[in-house]
Amino acid sequence: MLSGEKILVTGAAGQIAFPIARELGADNEVWGLARFSKPEDRQRLVDVGITPVKGDVGSGEFADLPTDFTYVVHLAANQAPGWNYDTALRDNAEGTGLLLQHCRNARGALVMSTHSVYRPQDDPMYVFTEESPLGECNSTHSPTYSVSKIGQEATARLAARAFGVPVTIARMNASYGPNGGLPALHVDAIAAGRQITTRWDPCMYSPIFEDDINSQVSSLLQAATVPATIVNWAGDEPVSVQEWAAYAGELMGVDANVAVVPIEGTLRGSIADTSRRMSITGPCTVNWREGLRRTVEIRHPDKLVEIARS
Repeated sequence: MLSGEKILVTGAAGQIAFPIARELGADNEVWGLARFSKPEDRQRLVDVGITPVKGDVGSGEFADLPTDFTYVVHLAANQAPGWNYDTALRDNAEGTGLLLQHCRNARGALVMSTHSVYRPQDDPMYVFTEESPLGECNSTHSPTYSVSKIGQEATARLAARAFGVPVTIARMNASYGPNGGLPALHVDAIAAGRQITTRWDPCMYSPIFEDDINSQVSSLLQAATVPATIVNWAGDEPVSVQEWAAYAGELMGVDANVAVVPIEGTLRGSIADTSRRMSITGPCTVNWREGLRRTVEIRHPDKLVEIARS
């Protein structure tokens, strides 16, 4: 684990970024860059010892941001629901280049991309390697997301070569834990007795728990290279929405209600080959069942029933 470093985390109030910043802050000087649209988010960072800096990566205005960070963890992203490609490319692609230009003296930068950069395949059990075809995946929550994140990767690759800053581009799969993520949202829905809607049956992912994400950041930063290293950031076990929903229901003593509504052009499966990531970080330490149990335990402690652990 890194210690004694000066580290910038962007999007620091977010679902993935806040636990990372908090973890890194235990042994490093951590600064958190965010828009802070919610005033309480700034205080949340201060409370765990992180120095907050208000800023917008897409604007490229970093007047209050130092240039002497030894490492950068770039997690800020535009996931707006509209169809404004100009804004999405400005924030996700151009903003990444401007940030890496500003922090060009860093020893390493981790740029979080997404599994949504991959072109959909017909086989739901297809295993995506880092060399699998890229392309539009009809990201329903944010139509511009996959295209702008492909643009981000290209910009990060250019920045590594042009500015000489070592970069790791990590394509996040389904992150989750007590702080949120898709499986956590499904846990919330089951706890509230609501139906879950998913795209396919099975709808496969390689979910990765919050603790593993946090513990792998240091290794991914130290693996940064010029040209950029590209790696799938995912858990080691493929599991479907149907499987994790059924198990979450079991943990809460209820039956999960999962409806399948096919959406053409979306990823039929999101199983990631994690061989390259394992060579950098080692294996994950939290299996998906244990991760779900911890998520239920913290988000809905009153709903958790005792069952035999698998």
